[in-house]
Amino acid sequence: MLNVKRVVLHSRPGKNGHPVPENFRVEEIMKSPELKEGQVLVRTLFLSVDPYMRCRMNDDTGADYLLPWRLEECVDGGGVGIVEASKNQALSVGTTVTSFNWPWQTYDVMDGSLLQKVDPEMVDGHLSYVLGAVGMPGLTALLGVREKGHVTPGSHQTMVISGAAGACGSFAGQIGRLDGCERVVGICGSDQKCQALVTELGFTAGINYKKGDISSSLREHCPTGIDIYFDNVGGPISDAVISQMNPGGHVILCGQISQYNKDVPYPPPLSEVTQEALRLKNITRERFVVLNYMEKHEEGLVQLSRWVKTGQIKVLETVVNGIENMGEAFCSMMTGGNIGKQVVKISI
Repeated sequence: MLNVKRVVLHSRPGKNGHPVPENFRVEEIMKSPELKEGQVLVRTLFLSVDPYMRCRMNDDTGADYLLPWRLEECVDGGGVGIVEASKNQALSVGTTVTSFNWPWQTYDVMDGSLLQKVDPEMVDGHLSYVLGAVGMPGLTALLGVREKGHVTPGSHQTMVISGAAGACGSFAGQIGRLDGCERVVGICGSDQKCQALVTELGFTAGINYKKGDISSSLREHCPTGIDIYFDNVGGPISDAVISQMNPGGHVILCGQISQYNKDVPYPPPLSEVTQEALRLKNITRERFVVLNYMEKHEEGLVQLSRWVKTGQIKVLETVVNGIENMGEAFCSMMTGGNIGKQVVKISI
């Protein structure tokens, strides 16, 4: 029998509640490593914590493509691990694998057909990148910009990204620059993050929304107005950005992290002033769900891998060690404690 540590959802935050580490509980169980045909035993290397998971803590996620986590059951999300034993012809021992629904456990017996093989070369040996730059956050940034951003090289466009120092935002800004935006301005929550955006990721400027007036900072750094807005946060920050957008601009509605702890539908309703600005300026604002573009994922991952390996996209990560710290890592990420992708290292 295997001694396995796992994380269960112990309690829900409640309506309009902020998640706390105590919503999660770590427990130890004994698990049989016996395999049926088609199954593999995997050891978890890295687990991902992401903003969308806050919706899964509710009874109703508010999204038809997301199932809620069940109380007192093991939670799941993006993960990467290694095959330790196999009764699956396609997955030999030592193969690196990933899944969007990886249980928060140190080991598990999984159906091999639900796992995707990982080529370590694709991520230059950095297996955690499978959960970030060359994974779902990277794809969300790439396809969001490409499908909804309407970047036109040579047309002197300005892109603004909120939540710019998070996983998706940090990639979106770099992709906007690579695709031809003249100015890329990121909004985040500390001077340290602003400095990282400019010096490490090549943004034109960073705006700390906790300091000074965000509207005047936007006017300073976006003197010709805003053409494309990659929205990860919603709320008053988005109202300020949209008010300065140019006619015919495009809002890429990726996430609304500022609203996830509130009992409102997704996407949350806009203020009348903001709705009017969108209408009068003919600004498109369309919800973007990366899972709707499955046919473009493979090609997208190849592009992201190329950029990462050639250094055209820089990857920032915040890594926490140990499955017992999953709850802490999740809650820290929800309040902006991370720079870049937040991951938890489970084993070596």
